[in-house]
Amino acid sequence: MKNLSGGVNQQTVGKLYCSAEFIGKVHGEFIFLSVINLFLSITAFLGNTLILVALHKDTSIHPPSKLLYRNLAKTDLCVGVIGERYFLGVTLCSVSLITLTAISVERLLALLLGLRYREVVTLKRTRLIATGGWIVSIVGASISFLNLFIVSLYQYIATAFCLVTQSVPTQKFLCLCVITKFMVRTMLFKDNRAKQIH
Repeated sequence: MKNLSGGVNQQTVGKLYCSAEFIGKVHGEFIFLSVINLFLSITAFLGNTLILVALHKDTSIHPPSKLLYRNLAKTDLCVGVIGERYFLGVTLCSVSLITLTAISVERLLALLLGLRYREVVTLKRTRLIATGGWIVSIVGASISFLNLFIVSLYQYIATAFCLVTQSVPTQKFLCLCVITKFMVRTMLFKDNRAKQIH
């Protein structure tokens, strides 16, 4: 075995990493992380199962919205049950992020389109978007078998794209809320003013 500092320090890599002190620290951290992971897995399983049952029983939600909610709940359920295996973890987390982006855009379309919403956002189009999200995620995770640098680049670009895409509908929604609040206050002020005059 090679010395770490070229002879100055006589402690070798083997002695450093096989010492009882180091193994005890790693074992303690492993147990701590396992307990946290078990708690989060149980929470994810129960929470997402309840969401799936509620979506199954509810008939008032628009079918495309329900499809996206189910897709998100199923991927999160799988992450909770299967865990963070590299290929599956990258795929499922990527699908979750893409589904969250699709939900955000779909909710914005519901606000902006009004009555045309049901014409534009159909179950067929939503299925295509959900399927496309799965395909993009599987291809992105499969690249990791070829080159880890490319998959890291893919993850950074995809995450940035999804976050920017999610932020635009959120900002528009907040602007609509502020405008609506201002309009309601203006109408109430006018009504109160008219009552005071009469």
